Amino acid sequence: MKDSPRIIVALDHPTGDEAFALVKALGDAPYAVKVGKELFTREGPSIVRTLVAHGRPVFLDLKFHDIPNTVAAACRAAADLGVWMINVHASGGPAMLRAARAALDTCAHKPLLIGVTVLTSLDASELSAIGIEDSPAQQVLRLTRLARECGLDGVVCSPQEIAGVKNECGAGFLTVTPGIRPAEASLDDQQRVATPASAVRAGGDFLVIGRPITRAVDPRAALTSILTEIEADACHG
Repeated sequence: MKDSPRIIVALDHPTGDEAFALVKALGDAPYAVKVGKELFTREGPSIVRTLVAHGRPVFLDLKFHDIPNTVAAACRAAADLGVWMINVHASGGPAMLRAARAALDTCAHKPLLIGVTVLTSLDASELSAIGIEDSPAQQVLRLTRLARECGLDGVVCSPQEIAGVKNECGAGFLTVTPGIRPAEASLDDQQRVATPASAVRAGGDFLVIGRPITRAVDPRAALTSILTEIEADACHG
């Protein structure tokens, strides 16, 4: 954790060539990369192996959610790829979460195991549509408690829920935070957002940032600007 990069750049590209072009453009700044469903489905495990071989910490963002045995097997397969972090849906329930934890505990290489709580694209009305009448913050804390009880290393939550997660579980329980938008950036399809500096100030550990970097005219400059903002805020904090 101490030597882990703060920023996770989302490689939400349709092809491996485009993803690697971005990695090349970003240079040697301290960051990890996120491989999600589109890129993994198109390129397969080879994209992950190549990124790992290049020395980039890889967050494999496939959000496993299935019966316990299937999720356990998928977690072991992800660990074999050498990834730094994987995630599972905390709403998969305690048996599934414990199976994922137990599977990774048998692996020589143990990625961080993170539980997805409430997607940052969901607001209260979206939750109500799927039968959850609690607020996003309440549902996040319910799933956070479950993830902690099942031995996970942390959760994915929006910036607005970081403080509540830390208050509930302590500073050592990790938060992975999408929905990060610099002040001047578009919200795109995100609902619960914050700036990079405010997310870190709230106690956020890892910030997942996609379009504000990947769609910038100069992605390296955009990444550098975000890192500088975080560092400057820490110096004045």
